[in-house]
Amino acid sequence: MNNKPENDGHAPLTVGITGQAGFIGGHLYNWLGLFPERYRLKPFSDGIFSSEEDLRHWAGGCDVIVHLAAMNRHGDPQVIYDTNISLVRKLISAMEDAGKAPHVLFASSTQEERDNTYGRSKKEGRELLAGWAARTGAVFTGLVIPNVFGPFGHPYYNSAVATFCHQLTHDEQPKIEIDGLLKLIYVGELVEEFGKAIDLRLQQAFLPVAHTAECRVSGILEILRRFKATYFEKGIIPACPNRFELQLFNTFRCYIDIGSHYPVTLRLNTDERGSFVETVRAETAGQVSFSTTRPGITRGNHFHTRKAERFAVIRGKAEICLRRIGTDRIFRFELSGDSPSFVDMPVWHTHNITNTGDDELYTIFWINEPFDPSDPDTYFEKV
Repeated sequence: MNNKPENDGHAPLTVGITGQAGFIGGHLYNWLGLFPERYRLKPFSDGIFSSEEDLRHWAGGCDVIVHLAAMNRHGDPQVIYDTNISLVRKLISAMEDAGKAPHVLFASSTQEERDNTYGRSKKEGRELLAGWAARTGAVFTGLVIPNVFGPFGHPYYNSAVATFCHQLTHDEQPKIEIDGLLKLIYVGELVEEFGKAIDLRLQQAFLPVAHTAECRVSGILEILRRFKATYFEKGIIPACPNRFELQLFNTFRCYIDIGSHYPVTLRLNTDERGSFVETVRAETAGQVSFSTTRPGITRGNHFHTRKAERFAVIRGKAEICLRRIGTDRIFRFELSGDSPSFVDMPVWHTHNITNTGDDELYTIFWINEPFDPSDPDTYFEKV
């Protein structure tokens, strides 16, 4: 993602996101957080909807509200409809009671076109908010969104991609129920669309969001099976000939159980001449770097949103730490050149490496794209 919002010199907009803890909400919250000069985030928790006073106070403090909170699965379809309409009505009441008319963006779905309860709830919710905006003079953007996929989606809930990735990395057998043709958008691309709509203050009650990829369910599963055989089982970086496959690869990597999968031990070949270790085998290009690190020194403390990166320790002792952005759990790995090994960095995980030994640490770094100072995709945050 390199669609950096421009700072127009105005004070940052205060943005609140209902459904902040969800799949899209989490990504949007983290992405907006990359640009503090443009956006000030007003945290939201689902419990706020249970209190009229809390919801009124929260809504009254927002310049922009992105309404993502919704139910899309339940045994009783009527519960889905009633819940989603109720959430919209509660939000409208809170804004009216607060005497505030923020720019509201609503996440609807291409399910609007289908005769199902969820689609009707999204369409009618969008229309309710459009009516509120017309009465109050507020800016309203009703985004109609295709199938969304990406890292951290919930399996068996958010998308078939999330389900397949989880199953393939947890010894489960994927099954295709209907081999439909899916129109898809990567969650990173979707949050950029939200950012554009916020920056442009788009007044559009029906705004179709264009899909960026199209693939049958069986085609997606075939690609993910290749990632499992090549990357998950053999440690080989697979070829990703287009943006869609790279997005699928970055999604797939985030379903690997970090704590049990890493570090991966490399094969050490030793004879009377010395030793040889193959640190990276890849079906794609990339950039390889070598570093030495003095005892007690830490490198890194940054994360990437699109890059695939590998740290391979070949001499000395090191601790590699990872933490997913927005969470507290830290994964710690001890690596030693006595048994060369590597750890790969999933997207949206801040990471670092520290020399924990008494001698110099030798590390080989591989990343899937050369460093570009104008678009580094490197964001600093301590693990």
